[in-house]
Amino acid sequence: MKKVLVLEDESSIRSFVVINLRRSGYEPIEAETGEQALELLEQNPDVKVALLDVMLPGIDGYEVCRRIRATDSRIGIIMLTAKAQEMDKVTGLMTGADDYVTKPFSPA
Repeated sequence: MKKVLVLEDESSIRSFVVINLRRSGYEPIEAETGEQALELLEQNPDVKVALLDVMLPGIDGYEVCRRIRATDSRIGIIMLTAKAQEMDKVTGLMTGADDYVTKPFSPA
């Protein structure tokens, strides 16, 4: 089963994403802070995709993305955030994200 890191500080959104990932056959690894996400990635080197919120307590999703990219060029990184301005998207992609999805979103 492919592991997916879900970094989201809002529990209702995180639960929604996790439920849909499980229904699709993935094994979600849940984190609510950037620091926790980085720790979980160290403990789970077989994570294939990271879904990162941007606005978080502590280190933000952009910084988490930078740190992941500094050590792993193969993991897929998708920013999943309410920050929808063009500059936000550019920043996300420039920090190493593969895609940038804005909330609200459809599970499909």
